[in-house]
Amino acid sequence: MKHTLIGAAFALALGAMPALADYPAKEIQGIIQWGAGGSTDTVARAVTPHAEKVLGGTIVMQNLTGGVGAIALNKVAEDPADGYTILFGAENPLLYKVMKLGDKDYSDFIPINLLARGTPILVARPDAPFDTFPEMIAYINANPKAVKFGSTGPGGLPSVVTAMINAKTPVDVTYVPYDGDGPALTALQGGAIDVMPAVLGAAIEAIKGGKMKPIALFDVNPSPALPDVPTITSTNPEFAGYLPWGPFFGVFVKKGTPDDVVAKLVAAYAEATKHPDFVALIDARGFTMMSLSGAEAESFLADWQSTTSWLVHEAGLAKASPADFGIPKP
Repeated sequence: MKHTLIGAAFALALGAMPALADYPAKEIQGIIQWGAGGSTDTVARAVTPHAEKVLGGTIVMQNLTGGVGAIALNKVAEDPADGYTILFGAENPLLYKVMKLGDKDYSDFIPINLLARGTPILVARPDAPFDTFPEMIAYINANPKAVKFGSTGPGGLPSVVTAMINAKTPVDVTYVPYDGDGPALTALQGGAIDVMPAVLGAAIEAIKGGKMKPIALFDVNPSPALPDVPTITSTNPEFAGYLPWGPFFGVFVKKGTPDDVVAKLVAAYAEATKHPDFVALIDARGFTMMSLSGAEAESFLADWQSTTSWLVHEAGLAKASPADFGIPKP
């Protein structure tokens, strides 16, 4: 009789909780680290509907900006590790420690899928008084502080590309901060700023539409998406040591999330990256598909953090040495 009562109580308790096998049993909250219209937002919103179909659930997307992405990251870190809050993030958290923006990075999360990586490009307003990188440098040198550079804060792609520029060809410009490359590129088209280091994928449609002009692709090879745009190394070979380098976009959950929930999310996003519509978007925007999870994703994150942390440190932009956090020098 005693065993029967215990068994009944156990069964009742199990019935009161959503079984992990039923995941997702309710809506999933998807937190996007950057603003609407930017690269992270575009990639996240393009892949997630296909993942939802595999999961058999709904992911409600929300842009949560601020703190160079830290507000979104901390939101997901503070929520329960149950798979019902997921983060759509970019590369920025890997620099939080050396930039003294926070004590968390992706070591506190599980990478569900590192979806794709982007190529940096330097773009200018259409009527900017320069067309090439050497012309831009000459104009800046002749007009200190006159040129306005868009920025997304410390640790973002614009700050890293600007660090590369300052390390090789120092520029005396005025920096204007924005919450993501989407708002910054909109400001560029409106003439509020003159130059913006951006992800090719976020700028390509405006470039093709004549709303901004490309100055240089920060890569060692031309992009098939814009083959006529010169690489930075074609005019300034001294940048070759930094390249190839670029941002990335991924899906993350808090460490401690149950293994079977992680497995379902990993399978869903791996399948979603194969959808023809998503593949077409990645190709059209000039991104490079990765679709990495598990050990491959962890290795990519570690290598990216090592390379970029030391780059910004040696450029004098870091607030602390990567060595203070055990980040190995590449």
